[in-house]
Amino acid sequence: MSSARYGVTTAVKEHLASGHPITRLEAIVLFGISNLTDVISELRKQGWVVESRIITYAAACKRLNQYAVLQPPANLPVRDIIFTEYWISK
Repeated sequence: MSSARYGVTTAVKEHLASGHPITRLEAIVLFGISNLTDVISELRKQGWVVESRIITYAAACKRLNQYAVLQPPANLPVRDIIFTEYWISK
């Protein structure tokens, strides 16, 4: 089990290192990582400069729909729900 976890953690690190931002929603859907903050904390301990900002659910969903199909319920306030987006600063 630990080798599988190591694999998805490595995939998230490679995703971030290649210049792509990630939110918790994307980490769950694309990589199966439920606790993105552990990965971010580990990166910071290793010396990576990880930046963050707030984005809306709508923005995260639009970006996620490039890789998967995610359709929120019609009555969900997608412009009011927020996520923290992380990326590695160069």
